[in-house]
Amino acid sequence: MIYIIIGLLLVIVISGIRIVPQAHANVVERLGSYKETWGNGLHFKLPFIDKVASKLTLKEMVRDFDPQSVITKDNVTMMIDTVVYFQITDPKLYTYGVENPISAIENLTATTLRNIIGDLELDETLTSRDVINTRMCTILDEATDPWGIKINRIEVKNILPPKDIQEAMEKQMRAERERREAILKAEGDKKAQILRAEGEKESAILVADAKKTAQIKEAEGKAEAILKIKEAEANGIKLLKDAKADDAVLKLKSYETFAKVADGQATKIIIPSNLQDMTSVISVAKEIKDYAKKVFIEHQNAKKIYEDCLNDLRADLYGLQKAKEHGYCSDKVKDVGKIFKK
Repeated sequence: MIYIIIGLLLVIVISGIRIVPQAHANVVERLGSYKETWGNGLHFKLPFIDKVASKLTLKEMVRDFDPQSVITKDNVTMMIDTVVYFQITDPKLYTYGVENPISAIENLTATTLRNIIGDLELDETLTSRDVINTRMCTILDEATDPWGIKINRIEVKNILPPKDIQEAMEKQMRAERERREAILKAEGDKKAQILRAEGEKESAILVADAKKTAQIKEAEGKAEAILKIKEAEANGIKLLKDAKADDAVLKLKSYETFAKVADGQATKIIIPSNLQDMTSVISVAKEIKDYAKKVFIEHQNAKKIYEDCLNDLRADLYGLQKAKEHGYCSDKVKDVGKIFKK
């Protein structure tokens, strides 16, 4: 009997032992009243006297509430879906502060969202999600403090305007995209034309530079040729000067140049003012010609005489050679033959 009683006591004692995990909390009541909050670790409650009223998690929790119907300032009805991130900071307040805290948070989120959207127009609502999130988080955090709840952040998940407004927005977006496309295409064509014009400009500059270089080279070649001609003429004049040519020769050279000019295709010929001296020049030229002819004739005659004398000497030498062979020549004749042979 004693063992049975001891066994029952052990069972009762063991049943009173509680272990609370990390990031959890237990609210304990004694005889119906709040006694304490257990954190993580080993705890003991009195059997039949103490009771665990609630077991709570202290982790951050997420609730995705159903879309709420709201009306904007410009009387546009839309559906907005929100997500709330919250955390229990006081298990006692959470347990005794409000009945069904999750439902309370949902209703409070819906009413706060309607108040905020009611002050905004449609365009502002679609482009001001950060403003809506911040205002809702501030209002809900203050409202849930008595409940032992901390609102970390609120996110607007979806904003669904009516279908006709969606279609109008899609048309507007399509028109905007087409406008941007046209602008980009026009800018591309503009850049292409600019690049094409710059290419043609550079090409024209290169062609002009090439022509300029060719003309410069051609001009330099002509200038060099003229310089060579002038140098040759200067050298000719210098030679005439060094040869101490008289006035008659210089006049003759000038009239030779005049004859070349007259032999060309010119229809007009400028006659020099000293043409009256032509007679004297012609007479000098005639004397030079006669003297050259005389020298030529005398040269031809001298050449003929020289050839006749050479032939006679050869014949005499041949006769002396024959006389020598027959023994008819004396020593003096032999010496004469040697002289003629030389």
